[in-house]
Formats: sequence, C-alpha cells, structure tokens
Amino acid sequence: MNLATKKWIFLKVSSIILLPLMLWFIVNFIAIYDQSYSEVLKFFTNSTTKFLFSLFIVFAYFFSALSISEVFEDYISNDKIKNVANRLLFLSAMIIPLITIIFLFNLS
Repeated sequence: MNLATKKWIFLKVSSIILLPLMLWFIVNFIAIYDQSYSEVLKFFTNSTTKFLFSLFIVFAYFFSALSISEVFEDYISNDKIKNVANRLLFLSAMIIPLITIIFLFNLS
C-alpha cells in the first residue's frame, strides 16, 4: 500500500471518529456557553469529559494535519520547502494537543 492510500484511509477513519466527538462537543459547548467559570471548570474536571475532549483534540489535529499536508503536496512545488512545512505542521500537530491535554489534566 502506497503512502497516498494510507493518508486517504487515515483521513477517512479520523473523519468518521471525529463525527460523534464533534457532536458531543457541540452539544456540551452549547450547554456550558452561558455558564459561570466554576460551572465550566466543573465540566472540564469531570474525568469522562477530559477523556472525550482529549480524544477530540488529538483526532482534530491529526485530521487537520493530514488535510493541510495534502494542500502542501498540491501547491508547493519546491521539495525542500514542502518537507520543512510538513515537518513543522506535524510537529505542531503533536505539541499543541499534548500541551492542551497536559493543561486539561492539571485542572483541579
């Protein structure tokens, strides 16, 4: 199986996983939108919420990194610039969710 096929499969699988997580997040975001800080903090300190939100963040960044890398493949012709852009993209797609999850699990 070549790289393009693997990327396509990962893109489709991550989008399928993201659908219920996105619905969960939208419903809960609407529920906590007008709440006080303590209610929002209470929501994010729940262990189930932490787990589901962590999954949502990881899959959202994974999906967006794969999508943006396809844009780089299509529109950047210089291979050096394309490789640097892809490496920076994937590095940020690992670091940002990791920092978010660490911050989320350190909430009291």
